[in-house]
Amino acid sequence: MSTLSPQPVAAEVEFITERPIDIEKIFHDAHRPGAGGIVLFCGEVRDNHAGKAVKHLVYEAYTAMAEKVIREIVETAIKKWGLQYAYSLHRIGRLNISACAVAVVTAHAHRKEAYEANQYIIDRIKHEAPIWKCEYYEDGTHEWGKNC
Repeated sequence: MSTLSPQPVAAEVEFITERPIDIEKIFHDAHRPGAGGIVLFCGEVRDNHAGKAVKHLVYEAYTAMAEKVIREIVETAIKKWGLQYAYSLHRIGRLNISACAVAVVTAHAHRKEAYEANQYIIDRIKHEAPIWKCEYYEDGTHEWGKNC
């Protein structure tokens, strides 16, 4: 069993990006010798919402504040669940259908804690981070989401 205590996330880590999210890298970086459970969540752009065909999304953020909020959420989860690793990355800008908009990865000795922490992180990000989504529909209309 690993005796390492949870560490805060390094200062240079980014939580907001305009680049496509590299899911394979995020998953690879989560591997730890004592982790029996690694949970990776990827929130993807779907092609429909409320009965309307979606063409693409645009995410905007108050980046400095969103980085601070996501860091605090991830660090809280690390401490609360004793995670061996946790990370989240959210895209901003234009995203096409099936693009990964947000990724969350958690690693723990046991799957239950890895799942619980992962859900905690994504739920808090969706409700607390200053990130806004605008859906552009095939019919030419658009609508801002109701998150954050």
